[in-house]
Amino acid sequence: MTQSASDNYAGVWGNRIGFGKRPALLMIDFLQGYTTPGAPLFAPGVVDAVQEAEALLATARHCAIPVIHTQIRYHPQHQRDGGIWVQKAPVMRDMVEGNPLAAFCPGVLPLADEVVITKQYASAFFGTALASLLVTEGIDTLIIAGCSTSGCVRASAVDALQYGFRAMVVRECVGDRHAAPHEANLFDIDSKYGDVVSKATTLEYLGQFSAR
Repeated sequence: MTQSASDNYAGVWGNRIGFGKRPALLMIDFLQGYTTPGAPLFAPGVVDAVQEAEALLATARHCAIPVIHTQIRYHPQHQRDGGIWVQKAPVMRDMVEGNPLAAFCPGVLPLADEVVITKQYASAFFGTALASLLVTEGIDTLIIAGCSTSGCVRASAVDALQYGFRAMVVRECVGDRHAAPHEANLFDIDSKYGDVVSKATTLEYLGQFSAR
């Protein structure tokens, strides 16, 4: 097939849903294992995403937008709460309390009053209270930053759609270890599950809440 993916999808996939009225910022797994050179999970794209996300996070805080962070944590001795995933991806066993690789990246540390959701699997929704929290706070739009694009970001965007939220993935603020899965998953998310939006567009949208 010589037709490009964009041409093939045109008119079938790729509708835009747009931002809603009540957003929250979801910062997915910005942990040092992804930004530490030499670490098994090291992903250069995440280093860039963390730097880009600093301004996004600061703007959300300034505009009093709810900010929710996620982290991955397993039992420190056996990681059995990781189930099949830690068997499929043993590299995830580093995500235990006390391991520096499981700590949040310095530039995007949660504040004391911001919710931190602990998860064991890819989606921020699976086995957590995230959906209930968003419903309780009247959230209709989930602005997504974090890592990795092909893993936890994609899984969370898909579940956001399935729970009835607008998934808005900020292109510059998500990252992966390789450009190919990063771009492929951004294309797929944008086509079927949410909108992939620029950081500039997102900051402009958040600007309307600055008077709060």
